[in-house]
Amino acid sequence: MSELTDASAMCVGPEEMSDRRKTAAFLTVLTALVMEVGDSTIVNTALPAIRDGLMASPVAMQWIVAGYLLTLGSLLLLGGRLGDAFGYSRVFVVGTTGFVLASLFCGLAQTPGQLIAARMVQGAAGAVMAPQTMAVVQVLYTPLERVTKLAYFGVIVGLAAILGPIIGGLLIEWNLFGLGWRLIFLINLPIGLGAILVGLFVLPKRDPSASLRIDPAGALIFASGFGGLLYALITGAETGWSVWLLGLFAVCVAMIIGGWFRAGARRGRGEPAIIEPALFNIGTFRWGVLAAFSFASASIGFLLILSVSLQQGLGLSPFETALVHIPFSAGVMVGIGLLVPRLLPRIGKTLPLLGGAAMIVGTFLATRAIMNGDDGGIVLLSCLALAGVGMGTMSGPLGPIVLAEVNRANAGTASATLRTAQQIGGALGIAIIGAVYFAATGEEAAARLAGLGPAGLAIAAAVALSLLSVSRLPSDIFGQDKPPLRKASD
Repeated sequence: MSELTDASAMCVGPEEMSDRRKTAAFLTVLTALVMEVGDSTIVNTALPAIRDGLMASPVAMQWIVAGYLLTLGSLLLLGGRLGDAFGYSRVFVVGTTGFVLASLFCGLAQTPGQLIAARMVQGAAGAVMAPQTMAVVQVLYTPLERVTKLAYFGVIVGLAAILGPIIGGLLIEWNLFGLGWRLIFLINLPIGLGAILVGLFVLPKRDPSASLRIDPAGALIFASGFGGLLYALITGAETGWSVWLLGLFAVCVAMIIGGWFRAGARRGRGEPAIIEPALFNIGTFRWGVLAAFSFASASIGFLLILSVSLQQGLGLSPFETALVHIPFSAGVMVGIGLLVPRLLPRIGKTLPLLGGAAMIVGTFLATRAIMNGDDGGIVLLSCLALAGVGMGTMSGPLGPIVLAEVNRANAGTASATLRTAQQIGGALGIAIIGAVYFAATGEEAAARLAGLGPAGLAIAAAVALSLLSVSRLPSDIFGQDKPPLRKASD
């Protein structure tokens, strides 16, 4: 830690940083975000090769994906609080180092159990790394500057989502050095090491006035609660809901509610807490997080039924399915990268309202086109492009909106709260929308197409809930006509 401390001391605070150093710091955290997102999308493509190479069972294959999501979602709050307490730069470097080491262990795994364990460690390291990426942007830039910077996040993440499956397929096809599927994890080593080395010298230093105290008991309560909740949602979506899973779900919800009130009491006494309840007194934060929660349910649920219906309903290959996704992902990038930076500061919440409406129309028409046998024609691709633009203009503003009035001292906690809401919302979308979709009896192609109708209505309902939350936002989101930013504790 002494080397890390010395390197961190070489950094300067955001007020003293040159534009060039700010750009280098931004690109460093952006690289780490791409590594995290790319790793999630690449692994889906590699599952058949992993199954053959490790003789993995269907359950093991599911947990190679789900294990990562479980630890990521359950530990995000702790990761955000660690950044607030010990400095975003330092915690970012530690988390990225853990992510790189876990990627190495994934690439060296010899059994399905070893790979699942390494993926869970990777998710835990990602939970430490991920909140710092948005927190660093929060520290470096003003609310309006963040709109453009976070738009770059969306464009690059969308590009990573498009290229991830393709790159994964190419790496496995090339089989460099005979490593096969292991390359999809080992490729993180040079990328992550580069981010670590650059980050040591360009990221902003820790605020010396920040508290170094955290709440270990609160971290355990929320990690257990969210971990159990995600486990119940993931397992319920895979195997069906049993009495035991319903009981676990109820207990975990009670734990989270209890942890919430405990955190409020501790903050009232001036003691540290793993979550900051006072953040929800800020309207833009409260309604933005709720909108992100509902929207994640809709978007993840839609991507699930889109992939399954194209492959099992219409018989497309995984590569052909990835190609059909391109107009959708391109639409997301257009919405986030072009429309959001230009229009959000001008028309405020009207933009995500229009985006949500476009997504409802686009997803509804796309599901109808697939039900009618369209496996990649101009009608389906146009509907997916419309849905993508809607998703981009709806989801792109949510990050800047959530952080618009948050005190910089709580940037890590605020970012982690947003990411946790998105993780839980996405798992809930898989559980509910997936259950509605698979309710159609039978395993034949007709059943996979019949489920699109009710699933489409469930997606529209989730987007509508998100739109309701956005409608409660102030018209002047970024406070151009308001007094200076207030603290979360105000």
